[in-house]
Amino acid sequence: MHRDKLLTLLDGYAARYPDEGVARFRAFVERQPRCFERDCWDDGHITGSAVVLDPSGTSMLMTHHAKLGRWLQLGGHADGDTDPLAVACREATEESGLAVVPIHGEILDLDIHTIPPRGSDPAHYHYDVRFLLRAARTGPLKVTEESLALRWVPLDGVEDLTAEVSITRMVGKVQSTPNVTPRS
Repeated sequence: MHRDKLLTLLDGYAARYPDEGVARFRAFVERQPRCFERDCWDDGHITGSAVVLDPSGTSMLMTHHAKLGRWLQLGGHADGDTDPLAVACREATEESGLAVVPIHGEILDLDIHTIPPRGSDPAHYHYDVRFLLRAARTGPLKVTEESLALRWVPLDGVEDLTAEVSITRMVGKVQSTPNVTPRS
């Protein structure tokens, strides 16, 4: 089944974070064969995003999202791709112009959030699968039409830029991941 890879990743995530309640996410993937399609409006659809660290592991690349007007992690729609890690990597590269590599292949975080109606798109859910990536280099960033700005933000300064609970939760997970960020 085309959803098996994601279901396996969800099992691994549930084993690492048993208190985070993966059941709703998993039930959606199991019941919705079109979960990777952007026009799956009834239940929502899968998106892939990432915490993109700089080569030193001390800062996170954030985008001032053009449609939502908030500082967020990089990411976007699966558009039929059944590999959420590949989606996160593709979207991070498209939205920044930087080459990125996964730090590991495990899910860093999951989030289900409502997207408000816009144009002909109705309100819907994003079932966001989040990964931890590293930029191969820092350099000129490519701001696309999806962003108002891009900014490297020190991990310990992310809360000064955004109060988004899911982002601060991801930063906490990054900071507690061995061998990812420098230790003082």
